[in-house]
Amino acid sequence: MNEGVEWALHSCVNLCWMPGQAVPAARLAAFYDLPAAYLNKQLQALSRAGILSSTSGPKGGFQLARFPEQISVLDIVVAIDGPDDAFRCSEILREGPGGNAATDYRKTCLISQTMKTAELNWRRELASQTIADIVAKVERTFPGTPENTRRWFEGLRT
Repeated sequence: MNEGVEWALHSCVNLCWMPGQAVPAARLAAFYDLPAAYLNKQLQALSRAGILSSTSGPKGGFQLARFPEQISVLDIVVAIDGPDDAFRCSEILREGPGGNAATDYRKTCLISQTMKTAELNWRRELASQTIADIVAKVERTFPGTPENTRRWFEGLRT
């Protein structure tokens, strides 16, 4: 999983505490000292996926396009890393002793089946967690975070 997923998740959580405000990618990047151009690329991917909306111009930036309860962690992973499975069976059993070119080893290989089961469980877990769930956990664990985040972003306004 590329680091853009982590950056995108944190950005979405922070945008929850800036409702109705478009926050520029450069400001979101500055919050964590990230490269703005690279973060902007991730935010654009979230916009293409309908997770964020973007507004151009001097007062432009990004904001959530859906309610946090409607954005799963899996939505963000797929928007950044794509929909392909993490494990890709290349059917190396086909080349081994007794291999058979007519066999679909993705269906018969126990390693492939194990990895597919793990992938499905992983995706189910990510789909069951929303940005709202993460925000609620942060607010319970670190109650000052929302206000501190708002103050930090407001301090950058000119």
